[in-house]
Amino acid sequence: MPYKRKKYHVGDTHLKKRWRVRNRKKDLDEIDVDLKDENAEKLLNQDVNLDVAGAAQHYCLHCARYFIDDRALTEHFRTKVHKRRLKALELEPYSIEESERAAGLGNFKLPTKRKIVTQNNDKQDITDRDEEVLEENTNKKKKTEENDV
Repeated sequence: MPYKRKKYHVGDTHLKKRWRVRNRKKDLDEIDVDLKDENAEKLLNQDVNLDVAGAAQHYCLHCARYFIDDRALTEHFRTKVHKRRLKALELEPYSIEESERAAGLGNFKLPTKRKIVTQNNDKQDITDRDEEVLEENTNKKKKTEENDV
């Protein structure tokens, strides 16, 4: 004898929406705006913010994610998630002009493909330069001490 299917969770749409919206990431068109030079520079050189992971110092532009340290960020660059995001960003984002062409106001044009490259981790270069500056300063101090003696 078949039993009745119980529909106890019929009214839980408000809970479903909360779970769906809670972990929402940036859309591709928002990330495309972030990839422009002036915005990218601001995002990569943020002030210290202790409310986000890694104090907002390790940020992936393409995935719009913060990481706890530089090692986690470089490991993320090798993951499938990051590579899929790069592949998705190759096509230009949908624009108003494209929607007008689709509606018949103009000629159809295929979206152009772009070459998206993973952001480089300049932190290593910066630390190397800092070490060089420190060495120069210590050498100058030694010379001035020798001259004083």
